[in-house]
Amino acid sequence: MQRNLYDQEHEDFRQIVRPFIEKEIVPNFDAWLEDKRLPKELFVKMAGIGILGLNVPEEYGGAGETGFRYSQVLTEETFRANVHLGGLRVHMDVCLPYILAYANEEQRKRWLPRIVEGKAMLAIAMTEPGTGSDLAGIKTSAKLDGDHYVLNGAKTFITGGANADLVIVVARTSTDPDNRRKGLTLLVVEDGMPGFEKGRMLNKMGLPVQDTVELSFTDVHVPVDNLLGEQDEAFGYLGNNLPMERLSIASGALSACQAALRETINYVKERQVFGQPLSNFQNTKFELGAIAAKIEAAEAMVDRGVLLIEKDELSAVDAAKCKLFCTELQGEVVDRCLQLFGGFGYMMEYPIARLYTDARVSRIYGGTSEIQKSIIAKSLGV
Repeated sequence: MQRNLYDQEHEDFRQIVRPFIEKEIVPNFDAWLEDKRLPKELFVKMAGIGILGLNVPEEYGGAGETGFRYSQVLTEETFRANVHLGGLRVHMDVCLPYILAYANEEQRKRWLPRIVEGKAMLAIAMTEPGTGSDLAGIKTSAKLDGDHYVLNGAKTFITGGANADLVIVVARTSTDPDNRRKGLTLLVVEDGMPGFEKGRMLNKMGLPVQDTVELSFTDVHVPVDNLLGEQDEAFGYLGNNLPMERLSIASGALSACQAALRETINYVKERQVFGQPLSNFQNTKFELGAIAAKIEAAEAMVDRGVLLIEKDELSAVDAAKCKLFCTELQGEVVDRCLQLFGGFGYMMEYPIARLYTDARVSRIYGGTSEIQKSIIAKSLGV
């Protein structure tokens, strides 16, 4: 079906991104897979072609673009090349919006030019060892002491944490027995602050170059000047950015589906079984036809979500629908595609194997599928 999502400037951006990925990332990606992280110099190179400054206002050195479509193009081109950009999407689609929305002028002048240059990568620290989706149960504490907060606690599963220069930490600054959501605060912790430690790189099933770590805070003195937004009001801030985060995950899931289908089509045309290409068998045709139709539906949903979020009209419910549908489909598609590869699909030298292991977490992070179903059900009055 005809797709009308992109304008010429988005296609022009694609023509910048595609050769960059082919030159700077593809030849080095296998080595980075072994290291389980991307080198920080890569982000500086990305900054050099304007990627990291896309959504940053011009007065701070950015391009001043407000749309999500550039990020969508970047995701599509990444999966087209069968590579991964580590924590970059979290940096751009999850963390940066908090800086743009809640930083004061002094903070903007201090942080945004460094972000544009690729010298201040972002991560956000919400999840704790004993706290997952229940953000109101956060135990990390920050006590105001003169001109600084004293921060103590631990965070886990922090995407981009190893490469992060600035970490947006969700901490409890007060307790209201009548409102568990009240009393959470965002503090920007800078790499190198005494008492701030980056722990081990977590050994995940998939997404190996997406550096994921544990963080610990022991009497970290965070200046009041690093308070993001208002004290005790962070729960509302976190909720406001969830549609963007969940659309970003849905976008990645869609691109993964498209990559899996593309790889599988190429494979079944070349693979000989019983003297003929695997693509000649009726079962192969049935499988790929069904997958293609479902991907088309997911693409329509994501495209609609992209246009809505650019108008600030994507609701939490609609974002939940996008994430639920696309991530569940991702699991189905990569499973069916891997089956067509047979035993070769189980070998990590084939991209389909990495697409398979990478897919599982999509239904967990950013709110599990069960959380999305609950949000949707509540909107139905049940």
